[in-house]
Amino acid sequence: MLITIKKYIINTTKAYCLTLLTCSTLYADFGPMPMTLKGVPVPEVPGLLDGPDPIIIDREKAIALGKALFWDINVGSDGIACASCHFHAGADRRTKNQLSPIGRNSILPKEFSAASDGSMHAPNTALKKSDFPFFQTDDPMNPLGVPIYNSNDVVASAGTFGGAYRDVEWFQEKNDVCDRSADAVFHIDSKGTRKVEPRNTPTVINAVFNFRNFWDGRANNIFNGSSPWGDRDPNAGVWFKKSDGTFIKKRLWLINSSLASQAVAPPLDDFEMGCHGRTFADLGRKLQYRQPLEHQQVHWNDSVLSSLAFSTPNNLQLGLNTKYYRLIQKAFNPKYWSAIPNEQFGFPAAASSTHTLAYSQTEANFALFFGLSLQMYISTLISDDSPFDQSEVDEHGTPIGLSESAQRGLDIFRDSHCALCHIGPNFTAAAVVTNGILQKINPHAFGNEAFRVSTTTVVTYLSVNGGMMFQDTGFSGTGVRPVADDPGLGAADPFSNPLSFADQYMQLLAGNTAAVVDHYVADVRPCDLDTAIAIDRDKPHPMLFTRVDGIQKQPQSTTDCFNPAGTFIPTVATAQAELKKTNRKRFLSAAKGSFKIPTLRNIELTGPYMHNGGMATLEEVLEFYTRGGNFETPPKEFGRLFALVDLRLSPQSREDLLNFLKSLTDDRVRYEKAPFDHPELPVPHGHGASSKTNPLSDALASDEFIAIPAVGAAGRTDALLPFESYLPH
Repeated sequence: MLITIKKYIINTTKAYCLTLLTCSTLYADFGPMPMTLKGVPVPEVPGLLDGPDPIIIDREKAIALGKALFWDINVGSDGIACASCHFHAGADRRTKNQLSPIGRNSILPKEFSAASDGSMHAPNTALKKSDFPFFQTDDPMNPLGVPIYNSNDVVASAGTFGGAYRDVEWFQEKNDVCDRSADAVFHIDSKGTRKVEPRNTPTVINAVFNFRNFWDGRANNIFNGSSPWGDRDPNAGVWFKKSDGTFIKKRLWLINSSLASQAVAPPLDDFEMGCHGRTFADLGRKLQYRQPLEHQQVHWNDSVLSSLAFSTPNNLQLGLNTKYYRLIQKAFNPKYWSAIPNEQFGFPAAASSTHTLAYSQTEANFALFFGLSLQMYISTLISDDSPFDQSEVDEHGTPIGLSESAQRGLDIFRDSHCALCHIGPNFTAAAVVTNGILQKINPHAFGNEAFRVSTTTVVTYLSVNGGMMFQDTGFSGTGVRPVADDPGLGAADPFSNPLSFADQYMQLLAGNTAAVVDHYVADVRPCDLDTAIAIDRDKPHPMLFTRVDGIQKQPQSTTDCFNPAGTFIPTVATAQAELKKTNRKRFLSAAKGSFKIPTLRNIELTGPYMHNGGMATLEEVLEFYTRGGNFETPPKEFGRLFALVDLRLSPQSREDLLNFLKSLTDDRVRYEKAPFDHPELPVPHGHGASSKTNPLSDALASDEFIAIPAVGAAGRTDALLPFESYLPH
């Protein structure tokens, strides 16, 4: 049976090669060579720090502001900081009250499933090793294994208790005034528990290289100044002073700023950090006159905040010797905060006790300051000093300084096609700008003459099992869970636009320009896709459009095309006709069930794994790929994901691959050395006995906490451990 499966894989790979019009020894040398992150620049944001009128006027102060805001528990409505879900190698290693029922599908009933031992998952569950993985078969590495356990629950991050927002406290009190009660899903007995997000928390380290952020890419590459949605949000904008002294609200357009787009989502989310109805202006009112980190110790040798800290070597103190508004004024252009007090920029909701007091410009623009300062801080969290990065390379760019086992693991990583998705210096195709720049500098950096991968465009076109499929670059569906659990990239934004660039691109080819809400889609050149959409020949083709169907030349320039043979596209009429077919083969979409491809850097420390958090160990991840995934999903292609028979046959190969993956861990992350040091952080970790009271409300369960101590630039003496090390047996 194994020989038969392996023959099938080789034959499928050859067919994939032929479909790509690349008849080569693809199976023998399947993947691009991974490369170091050392020296790779962060994508530029024109107008942020440069030009005649930059938004940020002091880079270091902006980074300090961002670090303080990221770690400050005052940002949440009830003691949750951004870092509460990103305190362990940029991810979340908590094990109690981390379960959410089903995925991000609001239609399905929110009911917890059974654990592998037959007990029921529930809010406040304490996870244990035997709970994982969430999909199990009687032969974990066999594609034909029989399922014996299947949970659609998600291991994610506990956030806020929620509630209806009423008001903020201006001083001292860290909790907002909200009407709180037990949630319909998240409760134990009659007591409300903290809600848990419907997706696992990815690391923020190296996230600056992602073209879009969040698992579904909803954090737009363009930051509009106030929301995650870029050009999609018609109401977004910031207030600024014009040269004539008047004020105007206008949408910003900052490219390569998906970190800022991502940053402004959690504080207003009633699962993550904020009571329902709170605005960023309310958060600005709460924070601007406060001492940053007033409830948390700051290390005297903090790599960013030491000059502002009260702490001394023998006496750690709370907070910083400044106020938030002072940091804002030092970091940002005065045009965004300098309005005189009697200017009005909107009012709080009527339920607020201060509803008659108009927002100041600083309060009204607080999303701008928050988003961009967090982006500035997180942009410093780059782990480029792992053993892999330290290794010498030969004349072909191949690392030669790894252990013998890791060296063999690198070869397996390439030959097992891992490097097609986990490509480039950050080991993810989601780093579109960075990968594109590097590929233009060195066309063979992402492959060889026999097989190359296009990384320069936000959409690609691939051969799949059953047709040709448009796919968003940096996103993939590997069959972790059924699409019904979570559509991922296949969902829509609040304005009913598809999140997927690929779905928009198909509409563009069909002449529906109104459906294109992200300008990058209109810039896609067909000749930069992995595979030609159409070919200039008279005979029909089962997968590609030809003259028989109706084709035309692409409207853009063909200079320096990735695929010079791919300059043709179907006519508008042909594309429209193809989209109407119920059994179409040439205009398939990979959006439903696709998720952002995560970085593999520090992967040893960033479990649990996958968008549902359903795998606790890297060994379980290898089992998943060895058997070829769990479920069939629309974007799961045999050209990209199939059973890795070689790994099943060779325990040594699996060990070697694991050792290569572990060579991507930066010891500065492992020991929280600068820039990965941080202030103190109390992290909610489940709930105590129901007899204990919660000072927020009698309707809520009492919190238990993990105490994360303040760490300075020199780091800690004990290392961070993999997620499974924190799980009881």
